[in-house]
Amino acid sequence: MTLSAIPVQDRLIAALDVPDAEAARALVGRLGDAVSFYKIGMELCMAPGFFELLDWLKRERKKVFVDLKFFDIPETVLRAVRNLAERGADFCTVHGNQSIMQAAAAGKTGDTKVLAVTALTSLDQGDLDDLGFDCDIPTLVLSRARRALQAGCDGVVSSGLEVPRLRLEAPKELICVTPGIRPVENRVVADQKRIMTPAEAIRAGADYLVIGRPIRDAADPRAMALAIQQEIGSALG
Repeated sequence: MTLSAIPVQDRLIAALDVPDAEAARALVGRLGDAVSFYKIGMELCMAPGFFELLDWLKRERKKVFVDLKFFDIPETVLRAVRNLAERGADFCTVHGNQSIMQAAAAGKTGDTKVLAVTALTSLDQGDLDDLGFDCDIPTLVLSRARRALQAGCDGVVSSGLEVPRLRLEAPKELICVTPGIRPVENRVVADQKRIMTPAEAIRAGADYLVIGRPIRDAADPRAMALAIQQEIGSALG
């Protein structure tokens, strides 16, 4: 599937940032057909029923983004990605150097796509300076995106603020998955420092938007998801 052919419905990835599998299933039930793509990450991985939840989501014909940011010796990463691919995960994330990203890419099978983490949206330039990076965030993101594609990864996770430069300078086949999305009426930053609205991120060139708390914490999560879907469609149109 070309990036331009991504179904509008699939561009919203709802993050199941909840404490356990039971709460995740309940939220999926409330959202119904308003969401077709879900992210399950570290919090749920540390709770019972993680893989049963993944399998259940696939049986419900949902797409699943497993966001565990694999960072380990290459052989371990390869095997971890292979196991996820065999369970039908649609996206998974890797964090690390060239050999780790290459191993992750080598482990994927079927339709599973590997995304390289560039710079977390909870980091700003001051954080990069503290970590010893001798460059600005846009330069780091572009460098990691190029290296990820060279390693055989399918795309990156990147703040929407860096997506315009990626679209100008990175290969067109790069998948851009963008977290740190906050609807206009939900602009509390909390631990996210580099944020955008759904429409801003889509117009910047993001392919998929990961949105968690604005949906989870809404008085009516389904209504919020539908409003975001409408905003995405309008931005594309």
